[in-house]
Amino acid sequence: MSKNILKHLAIIMDGNGRWAAKRNLQRTKGHEQGIEQIREITTYCATHKTIETVTFYAFSTENWKRPKLEVNFLMKLLDKYLQQEFKIYQKLDTRFQAIGDIKKLSKNLQKRILEIEELTKNNKSLTQILALNYGGRAEIISTVNTLIAKGKKEITEDDISESLQTPYSDIDLLIRTSGEERISNFLLWQLSYSEFYFTPTLWPDFSDKELDEIIQNYENRTRRFGSVE
Repeated sequence: MSKNILKHLAIIMDGNGRWAAKRNLQRTKGHEQGIEQIREITTYCATHKTIETVTFYAFSTENWKRPKLEVNFLMKLLDKYLQQEFKIYQKLDTRFQAIGDIKKLSKNLQKRILEIEELTKNNKSLTQILALNYGGRAEIISTVNTLIAKGKKEITEDDISESLQTPYSDIDLLIRTSGEERISNFLLWQLSYSEFYFTPTLWPDFSDKELDEIIQNYENRTRRFGSVE
């Protein structure tokens, strides 16, 4: 039996707050450590022989319900991350893209996102996607409304798939850290036939070594896509 080929990996990064609480630290320390793991996992993916795209669930449409101080910290942390990460994107030949309704972010952060997207658009080894102010239902609704506005009278699956913000491919493998076993409104359309892997590891403790083991598990799974063996 041939091994499954992993091209598009998606990750729900969960557990920053619990990681900090276990160490009697402020939640912000967990988010700071979580940023370091994004860098480590992106570096792994950029050098992996088959991975073409990695999508991280960074900030959902529901995350605005968190305390205002925490939300403000996350926005500043993201801006700082993008500033620091540009050189690494170039070094790894990685393209950066954001998905979600970034118009609700600050003007400065929107500018930063668009600037890094433009400066890395020709990089080839990997595409790193950050889902920011993202919700799967909102993405599908927006896509359908866009197609209607273009005059589409009848909308097909291909129309939607080709018009989503992540048109690269369906997701091959979704990983969620921290032991939670749900997808939380993430990439609902793209996950239709994905393989799922839930790990109890909190995101700041998630390593490239564990990712490598999960990918080996994925490669040996039987994927039927609705058919029989």
